[in-house]
Amino acid sequence: MAFGTQDDSDEVMNEINMTPLVDVMLVLLIIFIITVPVMKDAVKIDLPRASSQPEDAKPETIRLSVAADGSYFWNDNRIADEDLEPRLQAESHKTPQPELHIRGDKDVRYERVAQAMSAAQQAGVKKIGFITEPKK
Repeated sequence: MAFGTQDDSDEVMNEINMTPLVDVMLVLLIIFIITVPVMKDAVKIDLPRASSQPEDAKPETIRLSVAADGSYFWNDNRIADEDLEPRLQAESHKTPQPELHIRGDKDVRYERVAQAMSAAQQAGVKKIGFITEPKK
């Protein structure tokens, strides 16, 4: 009893076996069904919002130094006593108003530093700070 001829067994099978493909697709479907509800209950965080508006300009700093001989230096440039008040008034009208940092030499009379503070107050400067050197 012969089940087939020699010619029948030599033919190439030209169909794709669909069973493994269906098995893989079912496994992937089960994985997605399980993971989707988990992903919906994710951790809620409040992310920062970006803005395209420019940041506020930082005010400049004016360094007013009082040397040991009582002379004034505006950002390391020597100025006359009568030029101090007009410069302070011009700076007080700027927006944003710059900060005034006063550096007084340890040998200068306090009167000269007090005159500079008084001129700054009369000119309307709101932010005044003092610069000191730390003890060694």
